[in-house]
Amino acid sequence: MIRYSIKDLEKITGIKAHTIRIWEKRYGIVEPSRTQTNIRYYSDEDLRHLMNVAILNKYGYKISNIQSMSSTEINKCVVDLTHQDLDNDHQVDNLVMSMIEMDEQRFDKIISSSIIKQGFDYTFENLLYRFLEKTGILWQIGAVSPAKEHFITHLIRQKLILAIDGQQEICSDPKTFLLFLPENEYHEIALLYMHFLIRKRGHKVIYLGQNVPLMNLKNVFDIHQVDFLLTSFATRHTQEETEAILLEFTRLFSDKQILVGGNFLHGTSGSLPSNFVTFNSLKDFYEFLYQL
Repeated sequence: MIRYSIKDLEKITGIKAHTIRIWEKRYGIVEPSRTQTNIRYYSDEDLRHLMNVAILNKYGYKISNIQSMSSTEINKCVVDLTHQDLDNDHQVDNLVMSMIEMDEQRFDKIISSSIIKQGFDYTFENLLYRFLEKTGILWQIGAVSPAKEHFITHLIRQKLILAIDGQQEICSDPKTFLLFLPENEYHEIALLYMHFLIRKRGHKVIYLGQNVPLMNLKNVFDIHQVDFLLTSFATRHTQEETEAILLEFTRLFSDKQILVGGNFLHGTSGSLPSNFVTFNSLKDFYEFLYQL
């Protein structure tokens, strides 16, 4: 069982620690356990309950009224809120709950409703991207198990693939992008979204996916004329590791335009080869696409 401190709960729920303590003392919303050395801690069940309470409180339910509700009634009220037009903060919290409870139906309702009303671009950048940032915090404090991470990543990946498949338009002068993650890189959500953006602009994509040895890219060039190589790094490397990656790229692909996002520049302060373009944000990548 994961044990959370009150500071962990504050980071995850957005509720100040002193407010949580007030809710404990006045209303008994959560009741922390104690270690043998008398240190307070909270369980997974405490976290789930507090997140649901926070969602209801944010949308007008008084704590004194929530106090008298059963867990079943609280859960029902929170689920009912997913059918309403609520702000992004609330929906991000609901997405976190769908991951914690591994509730695919809840996740799908939130995302499908947003896509219908706002479009996929808006949904990814204002809900899913912010949700993934919050998931990163949860991961750092040990609140997300590998099973839950794989569960939610699979659902997001499904939505991205559907969105990519829905893009059919071809522009008048389409370029060909080769998308891949290098060896030991497995987090492909950002790369899949860039795939979607490229296809939406009418360009062509050859998608190789995760953990691809750089030497294997040579096989693609025997079949296709590739204009851009696009990759992304989630892993932070040391300066020596980054310089070694740069050297390998230069040795193999000095004649190709190489586009790189993520944490690639974290480990180096030197200048990049002239055929490299880096992106610090989705906005940077948008601007590059719209200039083609």
